[in-house]
Amino acid sequence: MHEYSIVQALLEQIEGIAEENEAQKVTKLVVKIGVMSGIETHLLEVAFNTFKEKTVADGAEFVMNVQALTIKCRNCQEVSELDKIHYCCQKCESTDVEVIDGEDMFLMSVEME
Repeated sequence: MHEYSIVQALLEQIEGIAEENEAQKVTKLVVKIGVMSGIETHLLEVAFNTFKEKTVADGAEFVMNVQALTIKCRNCQEVSELDKIHYCCQKCESTDVEVIDGEDMFLMSVEME
């Protein structure tokens, strides 16, 4: 369950951000999680709620925006957002595609007091 180590790294990152901004408390953080990131959102939320106690993020709202898989066709240049994991251009059906979003997790914003 690598979600626990992800949350520990995330908490370290937001503690650094809060310190840089002389904030006493983080009230909300927003992350973007790609469907192909390998992260189980439910487990990530459980891990965050477990480890945030007694940190600068204690009581913070945790918002997860799930990003669909987005591909760009190298053949026709069409950009498609896929509902299901099928590495094929929806326009020309080429399998020569590049993934441009949906494989990573990003910290998008941090609200602090």
